Amino acid sequence: MPIPPTQLDPAHDLLKSDAPPLQAIFQPSTVAVIGASETAGSVGRTLQWNLMTNPFGGTVFPVNPKRDSIMGIKAYAAIGDVPAAVDLALIATPAETVPGLVQACVDAGVKAAIIISAGFREVGEAGAALEQEILAIAAGRMRIVGPNCLGVMNPYTGLNATFAADAAQPGRVAFISQSGALCTAVLDWARREGVGFSTFASIGSMLDVGWGDLIDHLGDDPHTKSILLYMESIGDARKFLSAAREVALTKPIIVIKAGRSDAAAAAAASHTGTLAGSDDVLDAAFRRTGVLRVDRLSDLFHMAEVLAKQPRPAGNRLTILANAGGPGVLATDALVAGGGQLAMLSDETQQQLQAMLPPHASTSNPVDILGDADAERYARAFEVVAADPGSDGLLVILTPQAMTDPTRTAERLKTVARPGNKPVIMSWMGAGMVEAGREILNRADVPTFDFPDQAARVFNYMWRYSYNLNGLYETPTLTDDISPADDADRQQRADRIIREAREAGQTILTELASKQLLSVYDIPVLETHHAESADAAVAHAASLGYPVALKLHSHTLTHKSDVGGVKLSLPDADAVREAFDAIRDAVAEKAGAEHFQGVTVQPMVAGHAYELIVGSSLDAQFGPVILFGLGGELVELFRDRALALPPLNQTLARRMMEQTKIYTALRGVRGRKAVDLAALEQLLVRFSRFVVEQPWVKEIDINPLRVSAEGMVALDARVVLHTAEMDEAALPRPVVRPYPVQYVERWQAADGTSLTLRPIRPEDEPLMVRFHETLSEHTVYMRYFHPIHLSQRVSHDRLSRLCYVDYDRQIAMVAERRDADTGERQLLGVGRLTRLPGTNRAEYAVLVSDAFQHQGLGTELLRRLVEIARAEGVAVLEADILPYNHAMQKVSKRLGFTLNRSDEDHTIKATLDFRRSAEGVLPFGDNRR
Repeated sequence: MPIPPTQLDPAHDLLKSDAPPLQAIFQPSTVAVIGASETAGSVGRTLQWNLMTNPFGGTVFPVNPKRDSIMGIKAYAAIGDVPAAVDLALIATPAETVPGLVQACVDAGVKAAIIISAGFREVGEAGAALEQEILAIAAGRMRIVGPNCLGVMNPYTGLNATFAADAAQPGRVAFISQSGALCTAVLDWARREGVGFSTFASIGSMLDVGWGDLIDHLGDDPHTKSILLYMESIGDARKFLSAAREVALTKPIIVIKAGRSDAAAAAAASHTGTLAGSDDVLDAAFRRTGVLRVDRLSDLFHMAEVLAKQPRPAGNRLTILANAGGPGVLATDALVAGGGQLAMLSDETQQQLQAMLPPHASTSNPVDILGDADAERYARAFEVVAADPGSDGLLVILTPQAMTDPTRTAERLKTVARPGNKPVIMSWMGAGMVEAGREILNRADVPTFDFPDQAARVFNYMWRYSYNLNGLYETPTLTDDISPADDADRQQRADRIIREAREAGQTILTELASKQLLSVYDIPVLETHHAESADAAVAHAASLGYPVALKLHSHTLTHKSDVGGVKLSLPDADAVREAFDAIRDAVAEKAGAEHFQGVTVQPMVAGHAYELIVGSSLDAQFGPVILFGLGGELVELFRDRALALPPLNQTLARRMMEQTKIYTALRGVRGRKAVDLAALEQLLVRFSRFVVEQPWVKEIDINPLRVSAEGMVALDARVVLHTAEMDEAALPRPVVRPYPVQYVERWQAADGTSLTLRPIRPEDEPLMVRFHETLSEHTVYMRYFHPIHLSQRVSHDRLSRLCYVDYDRQIAMVAERRDADTGERQLLGVGRLTRLPGTNRAEYAVLVSDAFQHQGLGTELLRRLVEIARAEGVAVLEADILPYNHAMQKVSKRLGFTLNRSDEDHTIKATLDFRRSAEGVLPFGDNRR
């Protein structure tokens, strides 16, 4: 199924793939009910009845070895006896029988199964073992929904493969839940409220089909406009985040997650581990992918409605217009509590309001137009505040007072509250008197809410959703160059420090070793010397200059202050000697003499500065998590911190800082100069690279990181390693795939030009603009099969998505040349490898600048795509080529592709099946054309 053009490069529409991976589940032609029954009230009977009474355009086959027919339909003793190919099997038998039935389904060629049965991991180890047995049988051969689920519905085909009492009505909202009981309640509510669904599914334990699969499926579903998820567990986190990030830009994904938990690990060795709660990490993951999380079940449907009807706000500033003061104050409280703020109306706006409103009206925000406001006053005031440039959205509140006409006011407002660039929501308070007005507004696509605080909370969700989405494809600034040689050198130096510590049996690095490790990643650290005796400490102090600080040097203790291991502002040699003895004695008394391996000597840093913490710890579901916030000794008390998933770029680093309160101070307050925020962003980017590249590091704190207008330096650092018992293959990895540096290489073109071939980065967007300016109309047509104007090709919306890719889904290799004199970077070609979600197939495409064609670059880019596809586990690599694009056909054929003409669309299909052979593929560096 083609990937929608709104999601990817138009060229990706060219791939004519097989049926969508989950089509057998949501659009089956044949369904077998294993465990079909005529017993009243049984699940097997309800499944059979629902399929029979909700025609889906296919055939139902009951499977029951004890009966010849079920409800008048011929029954079969086993799935293998069914006389037709079965797309979907519903299994509703005792848990212990399911593995054998799954094996029978696989043997019969069934494409998918829904396991309705309970009694699996939810009952303990025996049930979990059954699940693993099922998974081993079905893996790669049959998709499974469940077990322990209600089933699925496709209201547009009539499919009701559930044991629910009611069927969902067609609509534009997809609802997926891990709770079957919740599904039945939502169905009952939806029927009363007239809410329809594009897909309605209960997925239970997610043994196989999980969130990522479903989001990919719904992203391609033309009936689905919004995706609502009731989540109890994340399942395959990497797959979920990958799919959500891909789909969220075109369809809202709104989640309610049950089971908010307290902070994760009970006894983390670092401050970071204490501060990084698992639910907060989930919030960070949602932000990273543009997913909107809500707190109430009702908000799922409210937000689906609002986001479908109204534009997203540009910011968090709301203007409130009301005919009473109290409701406006309630809305304001809810707005501010949720992170929003009242818009500051301009003097011009307030003057216009004063000219038209009664003397006692309030023209500041919230705007109170008084209880006697008629429809015309509402409309005129609305037009004035809507035009104010300092507002990002509008909330109109009406209370049904004696002089109020809610219906006429709604009629008048619907004419002025037309869709624009700001969202408009309304609160028509009351019941019977306002019902007609509410209906008028809702029909005009203006969402209404019973209470003003509820409406303000919805606006907060809206701007947060905008903020998350905007961060997905905001082009970051280039922070550094990619150098394979530098990367290898950095990796070797860092590996040496960690290897030496592990060989010495250390799991906690000393402060000195921790700082050495950070220095490898160009993170500035305070000069530090190790001293095993008081004389050595005095000598180091003299070389540094007084005053100095002494800190415990220990291979086992992490928190030095807790055992009296820190002495500051030592003015002379006597003070250093005294401090050395005091630290040694305090450690011996509180922890044991074996924990004392001397001290470190560091200079005292003078002047005003802010103390920050930067750290990383492990989350059970998401792997390494980065923390940034207010540091110092009281870090756990104030808990002013933000979390993010590595790797970071400059944009993600800045957004992480923006989520903290200390960020306001860092920008400069009360006459103090702002710190170098760009440098701090770069430090966070380098720190995230450290976290990604060093999987043996379990936890790390930089606390405090001292920052001021004059610079920044790590005063203290602590690194905790995994124990020796940890298998290297089992080391946690980032849930977001980092930049695939292994694919960066140098290459020389036929004319001797030296190029770097590397995966694309978000920072490449400006280079891509200039690259497209070098392409002729002929080259564009050959690549995209139709003319595309330059302005379309270089639009930010398009290029940001092509540059900011998920490397699990897509790898675009760019050919970069750098001017030796000016250092200016230029892209000369792009080769793109795109996976089809849910399959092991991928499409390729190559585009080379006109001025650099016939230099072997196109051949080299495709050759590398072939090798990358093989390394990434792609089974089939293919593309459609225009019949008169002889050059691309020739290159593809030389690299092992088979070419076949498609009579359907008059193109040439190039296919390379890695499952057969890739003989004849030229090695890297061969420039033959």
